[in-house]
Amino acid sequence: METELPIEPQSLKKLSFKSLKRSLDLFSPTHGQIPPPDAESAKIRISHKLNSEYVRVKTSSSEHAANAAKIQAQQAPTPSNALALPGPQQSNDTQTGGSPKDLVSSSTGQPRGSADVGGQGRSSAIVSSHISSERNMSTSAIMERIPSRWPRPVWHAPWKNYRVISGHLGWVRSVAIDPSNTWFCTGSADRTIKIWDLASGRLKLTLTGHIDQVRGLAVSNKHTYMFSAGDDKLVKCWDLEQNKVIRSYHGHLSGVYCLALHPTIDILLTGGRDSVCRVWDIRSKAQIRTLPGHDNTVCSVFTRPTASALLSKVSADPQVITGSHDSTIKLWDLRTGKTMSTLTHHKKSVRAMAPHPTEDAFVSASAENIKKFRLPRGEFMHNMLSQQKTIINAAAVNEEGVLATAGDNGSLWFWDWTSGHNFQQAQTIVQPGSLESEAGIYSIMYDLTGSRLITCEADKTIKMWKEDETATPETHPLHFKPPRDMRRF
Repeated sequence: METELPIEPQSLKKLSFKSLKRSLDLFSPTHGQIPPPDAESAKIRISHKLNSEYVRVKTSSSEHAANAAKIQAQQAPTPSNALALPGPQQSNDTQTGGSPKDLVSSSTGQPRGSADVGGQGRSSAIVSSHISSERNMSTSAIMERIPSRWPRPVWHAPWKNYRVISGHLGWVRSVAIDPSNTWFCTGSADRTIKIWDLASGRLKLTLTGHIDQVRGLAVSNKHTYMFSAGDDKLVKCWDLEQNKVIRSYHGHLSGVYCLALHPTIDILLTGGRDSVCRVWDIRSKAQIRTLPGHDNTVCSVFTRPTASALLSKVSADPQVITGSHDSTIKLWDLRTGKTMSTLTHHKKSVRAMAPHPTEDAFVSASAENIKKFRLPRGEFMHNMLSQQKTIINAAAVNEEGVLATAGDNGSLWFWDWTSGHNFQQAQTIVQPGSLESEAGIYSIMYDLTGSRLITCEADKTIKMWKEDETATPETHPLHFKPPRDMRRF
């Protein structure tokens, strides 16, 4: 009967070495049998690297010029099918007295050692690699010149605050300018609408009727009507000759955040928290059309004139553009009430949009960027060259190409319209008696001349801005650097 031999316990250290040896044998079959390096291959590789790295370097030193002359003299008798690459080994051979013929094989006319690494195929690979490197260098040189095509911004004078108007008892949420450019009206969270003289800033009239904060205002350029919308779900039409409400438009299921008047047709557009843009007939109070499609609050809307006869024959023309908290912008056709296109370039809520007064283009502002689009198709043009990095509540453009954007943190930035260059970053000052957190700007608007800017703020004040008349390009130089990254998205 065989006796079982006792099993000797193995230490953890011995097992670890055994596992390590097994791993080396499995994943490194040449472990312990590394062949000696090939000197000729290393020489060719180093020679090629030196040639590709320093081929464009021009030196004026006499020593380098003498070495270059020696190398050219050595390469002169080389056959046409040979590739003689200058390198450190060649200079060493020259110094020790070696002749140029020693560098070339007598049988094939190739550099010595080329047969060890693939013969003529290796030489052709070196040539193609050198050509591709030159091609890459020329392409990079072209790419560096592309940003110079970016339009250079026009110099604009900086803007300064010259008047602060107090009178409201709550946040000032909306503003509208009279078509005659003599007065403007503001709506506030104190549920009132106040009319101010544009030249002096004096209060002319206070209108009451809303039971919640007034978020939107618009003044008709064809009638003596003013329209207001608020969180009380109501849209009201005020007769400015009688200073009272003559019509109310019922239909919104929640607060109304924005409204706009069509420039050529007697219709009113409103958008609110019910995610719908509604089209109203001004005179009959009837709801003409409902524009559904957004998934969240419609917080900005503007309209365009009807299409010309020539354009209407070719394609439909969008007349209504809406921005929503669902981070999309929709272009609508009023004839059919359908969406013509949906712009999904933004990643966050689109709270502000502003059309250019003379060009067929508009900007949309979000917390992550400000983007410019071309109308009527809505093609994306470019981003603004800086990021305001705050919730942008309002935007406005004048005819001189000055874009103003206002943020929740009280920042008021001014941009050049053509290039997207940010030439001024202003900060509103909270008035005494208000908290530092009440520095937000909720609405801005240029007057009809574009020379005065009105801002409605959270510290219950209205501020007016104008250009600094004493500023010159010498006192306020334009610091513009073209963008290197030409990616538009």
